[in-house]
Amino acid sequence: MTARPKIALVGAGTMGSLHARVLSQSDRVDFKFVVEQNAETGQAIADRFGIEHTSSLDGLKDVDAVVIAAATEAHYAIAKQALELGKPLLIEKPLAATYAQSEELVAESEKRGLPLVCGFLERFNPAILTAKQFVGEVVQINAMRHSPFVPRIKTGVAGDLLIHDVDLAIRFVGNAPAAVKGSFGFFHKQSQDNGSEDSADATMSFESGALATISASRISQRKVRQISVLEIDRLIEIDLLRRDITIYKHVADSPAADGVGYQSQTVIELPTILQSAEPLAAQLNHFLNLLELGAGSDEVTAERNAILPAHKVVHHATESALA
Repeated sequence: MTARPKIALVGAGTMGSLHARVLSQSDRVDFKFVVEQNAETGQAIADRFGIEHTSSLDGLKDVDAVVIAAATEAHYAIAKQALELGKPLLIEKPLAATYAQSEELVAESEKRGLPLVCGFLERFNPAILTAKQFVGEVVQINAMRHSPFVPRIKTGVAGDLLIHDVDLAIRFVGNAPAAVKGSFGFFHKQSQDNGSEDSADATMSFESGALATISASRISQRKVRQISVLEIDRLIEIDLLRRDITIYKHVADSPAADGVGYQSQTVIELPTILQSAEPLAAQLNHFLNLLELGAGSDEVTAERNAILPAHKVVHHATESALA
């Protein structure tokens, strides 16, 4: 691997343009070119960041690693070709359109000894990184990830939104769930026509007895990104948009002085958020660190092993919802 790995970006849409910006700003990367089928979109990104645009994947053989931010349905074919060329990959979530395809890509990267990172961006949210330092034994998790409808997104919210908080729940509890149940809702005509769900709820039961309830929706009128982590003696509320944390410790209840209602005493803590890096830039640096460590490192193996659990939960939730 060269001192500054040559990297290609595949996909120049909304998410691809964000990756392009972060790649262009990194002093650890030699950002070579963007692959985009839409010539106008691809050239606009190329002009903006002073790189080349191509519609062909042939040039992937000449780079050291690839970032894939194309449409979900295209991930598998692009990733398969890049892996066959021996290229480490950072792929936007979900890894592929189906769980079977995702399994195959993980297995292929393992067989070839190639670093593979899935774009679980919330892992790099400063509030999550801070909370991970002090969260103890988790007994329950409630998460809500709601957004207004975006017509350009053709896939359902399970793989697009739900998977983020499923991944966080697994990481907070410390292992994959023993049981999963899902419920889907289809409301927009476009969703009903192509079979992509507008809302998805999943409940997860863990061997430890912990429970997680995750809700994702694209029929909200505002963007919500919240996760509550409950321990026996405290509640940790994390706002992923504002990137802040509030901790509640209930002390006592007592009748109100006038005899109507009650008084609740609660201690509130506001932890200092220790990290401040942009999540997308932090994710890129993590990927680059894995490239430097090399294929045989424990970190590369751990990263690869941490990809499929959330995908598997979404798969089982989908089977349950559509049964």
